[in-house]
Amino acid sequence: MPQRTDIDTELLMLEKQYWNAIKNRDGSAATQLSDEQCIVVGPHGIGEIDRPALASMVARAPYELKTYSFDDREVRVRAVSDDVAVIAYKVHEELIVDGRPSALNAFDTSVWVRRDGRWVCAVHTEALAGDPYGRH
Repeated sequence: MPQRTDIDTELLMLEKQYWNAIKNRDGSAATQLSDEQCIVVGPHGIGEIDRPALASMVARAPYELKTYSFDDREVRVRAVSDDVAVIAYKVHEELIVDGRPSALNAFDTSVWVRRDGRWVCAVHTEALAGDPYGRH
């Protein structure tokens, strides 16, 4: 595992704060970590969400995130500039969906932008782990 730098540690901490906000259904915490408009990409498609919509989405999610964990060997951080950085990682999620336990592995990426001296998430993507050609 590569040596962590200050920005690696800071972005990993922010990313975990975001996940904790989702786990705790804390829309306020999620919005404080988000840019005014955030692009979100995942199996559901592409969306652009503002802070009020994000707060509502987190508070009223149709699933419950029970636990999550990052694979430390699969965390990468790259500073694109002094005020833009990208973090990518593998995450394991334990969820309750439609009243039943579910688990998944995914690869996530977030783009963080420093605005007014603090980092906010401007883009987040999630790709479910599995066969890249969609075979089951």
